[in-house]
Amino acid sequence: MTETYRAVGLMSGTSLDGVDLVDVLFQKIEDKWNYDILNSNTYPYPENWLTRLTFNPHLHASDLLLLDAELGIYFGNLINRFFSDHHIPEKDIDLIASHGHTLFHAPDKGYTCQIGHGAHIKTVTGITTICDFRYQDIALGGQGAPLVPIGDDLLFSEYNARLNLGGFANISYRENGLSIAFDICPLNFVLNDLARQTGKAFDENGNMGRNGRLDNELLTSLNKISYYLEARQKTLGAEWVMKNIEPLLSQPETEIKSKLRTFTEHAAHQISNTLQKIEIETILVTGGGAYNDFLMERIRKLSGKKLTIPEPQLIEFKEALVFALLGVLRLRNEINILSSATGAAHSHSSGIIYN
Repeated sequence: MTETYRAVGLMSGTSLDGVDLVDVLFQKIEDKWNYDILNSNTYPYPENWLTRLTFNPHLHASDLLLLDAELGIYFGNLINRFFSDHHIPEKDIDLIASHGHTLFHAPDKGYTCQIGHGAHIKTVTGITTICDFRYQDIALGGQGAPLVPIGDDLLFSEYNARLNLGGFANISYRENGLSIAFDICPLNFVLNDLARQTGKAFDENGNMGRNGRLDNELLTSLNKISYYLEARQKTLGAEWVMKNIEPLLSQPETEIKSKLRTFTEHAAHQISNTLQKIEIETILVTGGGAYNDFLMERIRKLSGKKLTIPEPQLIEFKEALVFALLGVLRLRNEINILSSATGAAHSHSSGIIYN
């Protein structure tokens, strides 16, 4: 028996490089899920949204609620534009699954916040919308992340490990029959912020970092951060970066190129340490960091591992694809969050449905 769903996945990453939208046809044939990406697009944020979404720990409660609502409306209009740009009949879409945009993530304090309200997305598009995938996991004692391992297991099981190089670098793999996943270190969230200080959106191909000077003192300080000694089932957020990374990178006398060089080396070091500690052979690499040639060179050199970089569509839209699947699983009331990855009391089916 074949079961078919057509879903739109929406992902807005912490690196603020835009809104990823993907139109996917899922088929479940017996116990196996297959997917076909029919359409995809990344819509860069206009300047006013970049300003509004830049991390602000002192945002007033009423401003936060307004931002949540207005971003939901913006997302809804963007999805309608996506339908128009790709001539997608709305009646063919079964659901929209939105990760939203993470503003706050503090599981140790019992909360997380992904804005872009699903009720507004549903109202603007007229399509069943599923969102807020993380909060239930935190209520169950988990980290609320990473959420992609279920998708990795169901769609990319041919790889021993799946490495995502996005705003934060994270990994998922199977060990003793369980899905293990965690955030390794900050990545494009920091690199893009440094690049923006030079007037560029990002460090293209890692060229600025490649030509910078390695600051060994700064590198040592970064590598000594206690997070890297913690056990698995750990996640990172903007607040953590502001507290632990920003003070180390704030020296005005240090050239931006040197900071980029040193932080790239730091990230490559932490990622390579992780890869060396687990028994893996085939590693799928996705996320914007896969385009950073200098970063990839350093990971290959330091880890000695073989890294597989897929076609651009999968590099750029894998997370949006997985969230579309999370939405399908939620609609079916099936498990879409794995406790072995998040540390929750048990695996569960998570997400709020607006229909």
